[in-house]
Amino acid sequence: MTTDPQTELNRLRASIDNIDAAVVHMLAERFKCTQAVGRLKAEHAMPPADKDREARQIERLRTARDADLDPDFAEKFLNFIVTEVIRHHEKLQEGK
Repeated sequence: MTTDPQTELNRLRASIDNIDAAVVHMLAERFKCTQAVGRLKAEHAMPPADKDREARQIERLRTARDADLDPDFAEKFLNFIVTEVIRHHEKLQEGK
């Protein structure tokens, strides 16, 4: 029995919507943790960025073959997140 294409499209879109909601919640939790890191760094005059850690994180994502995700995309996505985290850390360092 063939599924109606519109029904299948609706089912797939509902799954995408659920995944998007989960990603947003996971990013929010991640940013809560990175805000705590930023406060700790600001309190102890530590630099907002850690290039060695960033490189390790990118390498870890690029080699996560089991995720079946384009490594270039994974790197771009992580770089986007890290840039935002560093921006938050810099603001904390400036006392804003």
